[in-house]
Amino acid sequence: MSIGRLLAIGSALLMAIACGAVALAVGVAMDPALRDILGQLGLSGLEAVLSDLAEGYAPDPGMVEGALSLGRAVLLLVAVPPVLNAVVGEVLGWRALAWYGGATGLLTALLPWLMRGAGGPAGAGEGRVTAILFCAGGIAGLVYWLAAGRFAGRGPATMWAAPRR
Repeated sequence: MSIGRLLAIGSALLMAIACGAVALAVGVAMDPALRDILGQLGLSGLEAVLSDLAEGYAPDPGMVEGALSLGRAVLLLVAVPPVLNAVVGEVLGWRALAWYGGATGLLTALLPWLMRGAGGPAGAGEGRVTAILFCAGGIAGLVYWLAAGRFAGRGPATMWAAPRR
């Protein structure tokens, strides 16, 4: 694998992760229940941390830890599935749109279920959250496919030259 291909894969993954994060944010903002939870937890916590910083005090360690935990969870949901599917697709040379879009969406939607294990029955809103995660992962996979996945497994690009006479 050439350095150019590695750069293409890296930049495609960065674009895919960013687009997946935006899609997740839009999905959360569009769901009424998630929007209310985010508004209650996120804005009050952000306001508390910013007011402490503005007054010159160290922010509450619990709030900082909560923000870091939320960031880790979002990174896990948005970054791991595209990276994993990109590695598998590149190694096996798969160029299918269904692989990058569908498998990334499916893995993103299944991650919370796999991490929870058999922790109990599903809640009423889990179907909507699963659908939002599937769409966010699918968008990330499609962006990766557009940028780099459709060229997976191909040899180095060569120029065609007309035969000499």
